[in-house]
Amino acid sequence: MLPEVDGFEICRQIREKKNTPILLVSAKKDDIDKIRGLGLGADDYVTKPFSPSELVARVKAHLARYERLIGSNVVENDIVEIRGIRIDKTARRVWVNGEEKQFTTKEFDLLTFLAENPNHVFTKEELFREIWDMESIGDIATVTVHIKKIREKIEMNTAKPQYIETIWGVGYRFKL
Repeated sequence: MLPEVDGFEICRQIREKKNTPILLVSAKKDDIDKIRGLGLGADDYVTKPFSPSELVARVKAHLARYERLIGSNVVENDIVEIRGIRIDKTARRVWVNGEEKQFTTKEFDLLTFLAENPNHVFTKEELFREIWDMESIGDIATVTVHIKKIREKIEMNTAKPQYIETIWGVGYRFKL
């Protein structure tokens, strides 16, 4: 009963562009009108007179369902968790026992690589090649410096590391 264009046409136009919930509120009570409205894409059809509290409940139910449906398409962050360390690869953030720590790009990449490959011993050359994406050419001391800085941020006692273990004469490994 709208002027110029009816509710069915508005419903059709909205549904062409949006996937938002649509509730038709109408004085038209015939089954054919209800079927037409639902067929054009309405999610619900409420006839007048109606209880305001019922309308509110229906709106809330449809919005909750809509949020659940679109929320199911949200991609979860890629997270690595090991013994109190939480690495959010998507957001590039690190928490140690619930406290967020700040990492440089290479520190983050090195920590993440080791944590994703626990109990695997990597030489300094392998780590340099993996993180810096080039041959070390005798410049592997940078790996040692970065490991030291990472330990300062994640270890309770850097003299007795619990996470990144030095394998003397070989390299480093992340302990599970």
